[in-house]
Formats: sequence, C-alpha cells, structure tokens
Amino acid sequence: MGIPKPLVQINQLFMVVSVSVGISFHYAWLLLPFIIGVFTLITKKNPIILISKRFLSKPANQYIQEDKDQQIFNQWIATICLGLAILSFYFNWTAAGYAFSIMVVLAAGVALMGFCIGCFIRYQYMMWRHRRASRL
Repeated sequence: MGIPKPLVQINQLFMVVSVSVGISFHYAWLLLPFIIGVFTLITKKNPIILISKRFLSKPANQYIQEDKDQQIFNQWIATICLGLAILSFYFNWTAAGYAFSIMVVLAAGVALMGFCIGCFIRYQYMMWRHRRASRL
C-alpha cells in the first residue's frame, strides 16, 4: 500500500517550513520535525500525513501513490540530519548545525520540485547490493 502523493508533498512542505523556521529563529524549533520524525520511524505512522489525510478531496487510492518504504528511508535521512543539526547547535558548532538543517530543507524542497534525493541514494544503494551479490 502506498501513500498518496499530495500527502507526501504536504509532509515535504512541513519539513521545509518547520526547518526554515528553526534556522531563522531558534534551533529549538528543529525539535518539532525531529520529534515527529522519531515518532514516524518508531510507529511507521507520520502524524502530518495522518492529519492531512482527512483533507483529501478524493479517496486515497485515486491519487498517484508513493512507496511507503521509500518514505520511511527518506524519513531516516531527514531525522538523522535534524538530530545532528540539533546537537551541533547545542554544542555551538553553528556551521555544522546550519549545514545539516539546510540539507533537510534542500532535499525536501528539491523533492517538491520533482527529484527525490533520498530515492536516488536508496536506488544506488540497492544497485550496489545487487552488483555485490552478483559477484559472489
């Protein structure tokens, strides 16, 4: 079962906005998307997507579907980057904090424009595993 694309896009927009607020005002704002990310990884249910689902104008299965496993992989990347950003800001490693935060904003922003960096990374990883297994 997939996730309707509009819901994935709402989650991406949430990441762009919430992390941008964290970068612009105070890094403590990064805790919101980080906590949601941790919750999502533990439960495999994203609160942003669950809340947004009620606003779909058509039944969920009538939208283009995104792969749930891919979205969980992307959530891992974003949550790790946010965790590293929060730790970096906490230890006053400001440049690293901005770097990790900006990576999340750019990845989510580029995904909104149609290119999924996490998908590219996962595909390359899967191809590497396949080539490695083929040689054995």
